[in-house]
Amino acid sequence: QVQLVESGGGLVQPGGSLSLACTDSGSGRSFTTYNMAWFRQSPGKEREFVAGISWNGGRTIYADSVKGRFTISKDNARSILTLRMDSLKPEDTARYYCARDRDKSRSIPQRVEYEYDYWGQGTQVTVSS
Repeated sequence: QVQLVESGGGLVQPGGSLSLACTDSGSGRSFTTYNMAWFRQSPGKEREFVAGISWNGGRTIYADSVKGRFTISKDNARSILTLRMDSLKPEDTARYYCARDRDKSRSIPQRVEYEYDYWGQGTQVTVSS
């Protein structure tokens, strides 16, 4: 049973930083053998890709809007997926979700939502002064 749980969201001023975490409270095997990703969704908008990481952490990809400001990482030993967000902007305000790739055999993380089959409930990030 896979149960992804996000934490770390909150209210932060523009230019500030936050770190989000995602854990698997179920089997815990998600982090050792699957690619993972972060997506986000703002009110009235579709959910969008933010960052992805390969199962072993060796390959990362980012949306252009967050490249250079956000860093995705995973600690397989502790089963934690992290999104470090720096230089936050008001347009980063959204609910952030972690997700697990549906295909265990892939070595490259994907950017499209339908390639992920397990999702957390999300954590809210609000960037405002």
